[in-house]
Amino acid sequence: MRYYKLLLLTLIAGFCSYRCAKAQTISKDELIFYTSEWKGERFADGRPKIPDALVERAKKISIEDAWTVLRNEGYNNQFEGGWKLVNDTIPVVGRAVTAMYMPTRPDIEKNIKARGATEGRKGNTNAWPIDVLIKGDVYVADGFGKIRGGTLIGDNLGNSIYNKTGNGVIFDGSARDLQGLKEIPGFNAFVRDFDPSYLEEMILMGLNTPIRIGHAIVLPGDLVISVKEGVLFIPAHLAEKVVATSEFVALRDKFSHAMLKAGTFTTGEIDSQWTNPIREAFLKWLDQNPKDGKMTRAQLDAFMEKRTW
Repeated sequence: MRYYKLLLLTLIAGFCSYRCAKAQTISKDELIFYTSEWKGERFADGRPKIPDALVERAKKISIEDAWTVLRNEGYNNQFEGGWKLVNDTIPVVGRAVTAMYMPTRPDIEKNIKARGATEGRKGNTNAWPIDVLIKGDVYVADGFGKIRGGTLIGDNLGNSIYNKTGNGVIFDGSARDLQGLKEIPGFNAFVRDFDPSYLEEMILMGLNTPIRIGHAIVLPGDLVISVKEGVLFIPAHLAEKVVATSEFVALRDKFSHAMLKAGTFTTGEIDSQWTNPIREAFLKWLDQNPKDGKMTRAQLDAFMEKRTW
């Protein structure tokens, strides 16, 4: 019995050592497993590749509408608020590249940096996620809320990130060089705070792995929508539905305002399940306002069928 216990402990220790050695990334197969609901194209590393055109459409929708769609689908842990921003007027929208940081310890840091050197990685580990970024990505980092010594970027890395992605960052941590970051045209950072300190006592433990940002769960490839109110992480497989439904809600509201101003329908009629005359009036209104989009009666009925917003 003692022999088998020792054997079991040895196997567990070996497995833990293997997992620690591999903790910085997950395999493509495992990433596909985590995001198995996504049926579309993927990047070489396995990340869902939400189409560029859909990302562009997402820049125009309301975060409140998108949040409501997710809630109706049962996704209740996708929003996080309480941020400080480099620029209040610049949204950050794109596909998530995730990074998980932890408090460091000498043995782990030595091994991770040694392995990084053999892989050709340069600089401190907070620079490594930047190397994998491409246009349209959003660098999302779990910095466990650390402020002093938790400054994951300054203006140098901020410039590098923006040059690669044309986008900003979401950090459950901090940043430094606020004035320098403000001078990067088009860049924004959602952070817990700004601090003059340098990064210290932190190590990258996961790259493109599932992470937690406050109360939200984030997977690589999620569609990130970030505005002044907060940050919403939309699972890739729901991105099309969330965007399309949010677009419809915006159209519905615009039509409703026009009808109420004209006295065509009452508030009670507009705010209830639409009758056939209202639906026909909506489709006619769309024909008269072609820049707002096209929709068939079948598409309209499908949107209205499960109306819970």
